[in-house]
Amino acid sequence: MTGRLAAVAALVAHLLERLGIIDAERLRPTVDLAWPRIVTGIAIMSKQTADLAMVGIAVGTAGTAGLAFALAYWEIVAMLGLGLAGGTVSLVSQNYGGEENERASLVVTQSVLLAVGISLPLAAAFLLVPDQLIGLFGAGPDSLAHGSTYLVYVAPAVVFELLNLIASRTYTGVGDTFTEMMARAGGAVLNIVLSAVFIFGFEMGVAGAALGTTLSTGFVTVVLAWGMVGRSYGRLGMEPSPVPITREGPWLEAGVIRDLVEISTPEIGRRLAQGVVVFPMLWIAASFGPVVVTALEVGRRVRSLINSVNWGMGLASSSLVGQHLGANEEEEAGAYGEGIVRLSVVCYVGIAAVVLAFAEPIAGLFVSEPAEISLAATFVAVGAVSAIGLGVDGAAAGALLGAGDTRLPLVASLIGRYLFALPAAALGLVTPLGVGGLYLAFLLETYVPGGINYWLFRRGRWKAVSRRYRPDTEAS
Repeated sequence: MTGRLAAVAALVAHLLERLGIIDAERLRPTVDLAWPRIVTGIAIMSKQTADLAMVGIAVGTAGTAGLAFALAYWEIVAMLGLGLAGGTVSLVSQNYGGEENERASLVVTQSVLLAVGISLPLAAAFLLVPDQLIGLFGAGPDSLAHGSTYLVYVAPAVVFELLNLIASRTYTGVGDTFTEMMARAGGAVLNIVLSAVFIFGFEMGVAGAALGTTLSTGFVTVVLAWGMVGRSYGRLGMEPSPVPITREGPWLEAGVIRDLVEISTPEIGRRLAQGVVVFPMLWIAASFGPVVVTALEVGRRVRSLINSVNWGMGLASSSLVGQHLGANEEEEAGAYGEGIVRLSVVCYVGIAAVVLAFAEPIAGLFVSEPAEISLAATFVAVGAVSAIGLGVDGAAAGALLGAGDTRLPLVASLIGRYLFALPAAALGLVTPLGVGGLYLAFLLETYVPGGINYWLFRRGRWKAVSRRYRPDTEAS
């Protein structure tokens, strides 16, 4: 059986090379890094999708609408963490590729400190003013109550999630995606199990979904922390980090903090641009009622599941491009970036085609009334098509991130989401386009940034940017 799988893999690699998608020699390192991250992404994205489906069964559209509003704030948490972790993976991969492990460890330590500093105020806001936060959407009383409950119960997980993202990106930066897959995917499975028990067994509704997220996210933090301080996992197949958190000073170095903030700030802005646009989108959807809010969220969750491919492709692009730049192999770094972008598009087109074929049955997992299923199925279909743009965006932006070039991708995200997508959605409020404005926004918010970031990658300026952060450059 193993021989047959190897033969099939070799055939696929040869076919992809013949089609000009990616060189066979570069495919294996890409797949080795990407597949555990893709599994991790599917597991993590599925937990919120499963929560939405379970809440829909147990509570109804008022519960799913409230959960949609609350998940918009959770997305802000994730985007802040991903932005900071983006600076982490860039510096860790380049320093690790340049054999500067001590400096890479210092980057990780300072990233952890920054993550704690960012997460504590957010957790406090979830605990202290949940009603005011959910009320910004103009939610009805039932949806307001459900959304506020979720924020209170999920507040402790804010700190856990940012620490998990730093740990995950550290492992990616050193080329180990298996360890984080085991921890994060295991936590995601635990999340679904706990949520099901709390929602149905204890009849806790939305609170049960939040509690399941908090407990499982804390579990992942404990597991990853074990390896991040250099401890062995024994025979589990997981490895301790080769760039562990520094326990004996110095904990701070001005140059490392400067580089980390310089790279992370635009990446945080780019990620926040992705997350914040959800707020006006949900506000616009809320003007059409909770059924449209639920349908929009179903489309977003399905698209997020498809985008799990980017968990692998985007991070493989960042890691491989960063490592080859750290070794002063600019041409090879560019070849990896180009190949991963093309490979990502092939994957997204195939997945989108499958989702389009089964859009209605997928929608039926979340809602039950025929009119609700029809509307949700349309959002699922549009979301699947728009995901192809995410494939281009994630892989191209990942390559730029590996080089430390994060400023222009921020501009690309702002242009796509706020100059194109949001105005398109708003058209539905003042023209007969109606809900169709949200469909158009779904497409514009991915294809416009994707096109711009791919153009930036092809332009090649990122190679010059990377020279500012390479260890040998700093040493000279």
